[in-house]
Amino acid sequence: MKVLVVDDEHPARERLKQIIGDTDGYEVVGEAGNGQEAVQLANKLQPDIVLLDIRMPGMDGIEAANHLNQTEQPPAVVFTTAYDEYAIDAFAANAIGYVLKPIRRSRLEAALKQAARLARTSLETIAADSKIAAPRRHVCARVHGDLKLIPIEDIVCFHADQKYVSVAHDFGQDLIDDSLKSLEQEFQSGFVRIHRSVLVAVNRIEQLEKADDGGSRVVLREGSQVDNKQLIISRRHLAEVRRRLKGT
Repeated sequence: MKVLVVDDEHPARERLKQIIGDTDGYEVVGEAGNGQEAVQLANKLQPDIVLLDIRMPGMDGIEAANHLNQTEQPPAVVFTTAYDEYAIDAFAANAIGYVLKPIRRSRLEAALKQAARLARTSLETIAADSKIAAPRRHVCARVHGDLKLIPIEDIVCFHADQKYVSVAHDFGQDLIDDSLKSLEQEFQSGFVRIHRSVLVAVNRIEQLEKADDGGSRVVLREGSQVDNKQLIISRRHLAEVRRRLKGT
């Protein structure tokens, strides 16, 4: 079984590597110091299991696990954590592998044997119950077989077209697997629905103006790489868009 070790602390990675090296049937194929590096390495190395720290700078373990779930062959994930009993209850209730720090050989070996693949709903439940994770800081797109992580602060809008959702950002446009509804729920503090098929980042909106048909549309701040003419506001969403722009 190929194992990827992820922890932002070098001594912790060395401890995990030592135990795995002494355990028959498992091989460390790589290591990473943060969640973003873990996602990229996992896509390249195709590990069977990822040992994943939760509290890491930049991208935490919960978010990284969400992105790992979107790979063609998702690895099994075992979280390594120093969180308290309440967080552990959330893990146990969802039958997800975890190992408490400091890492003990017997506990890690047991977790490796029962490593299970994670459903997104399980991760969302853990995040809600244990208050471990905030909304993702990235969305994930698959581009020519590679995983592309797009920072939320770079995103201008999301647009749904039949079965697909595209994300327009400062460096282009990509297709993602998330539904518009789930994106709206997760990023509701920073995005507003202007139409049944469009979410726009509130901080990218400069103002509203009249459209040619007499309705209203969004005018984006300078530098946003999206055509304003496409951002027509439906009547049912106009009041909410105005409210969000006023910050009330």
